[in-house]
Formats: sequence, C-alpha cells, structure tokens
Amino acid sequence: MKEIRTQIIINANVNKVWAILTDFDAYPNWNPFIKYFKGIPREGNRIEVKMVPPNSKGMIFKPTILKFVPNKELRWLGHTFISGLFDGEHIFELIYNNDGTTTFIQREKFYGILVPLLKNSLDNTKAGFDEMNKKIKEISETNL
Repeated sequence: MKEIRTQIIINANVNKVWAILTDFDAYPNWNPFIKYFKGIPREGNRIEVKMVPPNSKGMIFKPTILKFVPNKELRWLGHTFISGLFDGEHIFELIYNNDGTTTFIQREKFYGILVPLLKNSLDNTKAGFDEMNKKIKEISETNL
C-alpha cells in the first residue's frame, strides 16, 4: 500500500468549503485536478471522475462512493481495469477548527500488485492534490 496525503488550512467555515467541494457541476470552471465529477454522491453509487495530474493526459475512473457525510467526508474507491491490480481510495476530509478555519485534507490510499511499479508516477498525483487544495482555498476565502 502507498498513501498520498495533503492538507491545507482554509480561512473559511466548513460549510462554505463543503459547498464548493460538492458543487460538482462547477469543477470544470475551477478544479485543476478533477476535471469533472458525474453522478450522485450517495453511498453505494458509482460515479465518473476525470483526474488530470500535472504533466499527464489524465484518466477516467468509475469509482463507488464509500462515504458521504456532509461537512465532514467524501470517500470513494476506484479500480484500474480489474480489482486488485491498482485500486485507489480517494478521501476528502474537512475538519472544523474552533478558530473559524477549516482543515481540508485530501488523500489517497493505493492498493494492488501494480503499486510498486507505478509508485514513482504518483508524484504527479500529489502535485495535483496540492493544486486543487490551493484553488479550493482561494475560492473559499473569496467574498467572506
């Protein structure tokens, strides 16, 4: 298993950050990493997501929503080709800080027999997380 984890402090309340994160129709307008998100984010539902890390053509995944807890967590599990080859559990977590800020955590756990072979290419994925984190922070802190 390999995990990528990023986080950023956003000077906005958790409700505002969650509203931006879950306005999936707006992703093409602002999100540099997840170009689109199609489907209803309800536990058990399959969605379609296009992720484009920097210096990459990107990939389309059809993961299953594992968890959708408003203002707290969105989690899905996707597979590349066959389950067990290269699986990714993508997690967004929002933590309300008592000072009015939100800690936005984005991480992914990678599993499967191809993980050791693809480990070096995951640096682009981390860069994509960082770009998205900076952009959601910028948007959330606008017009407070």
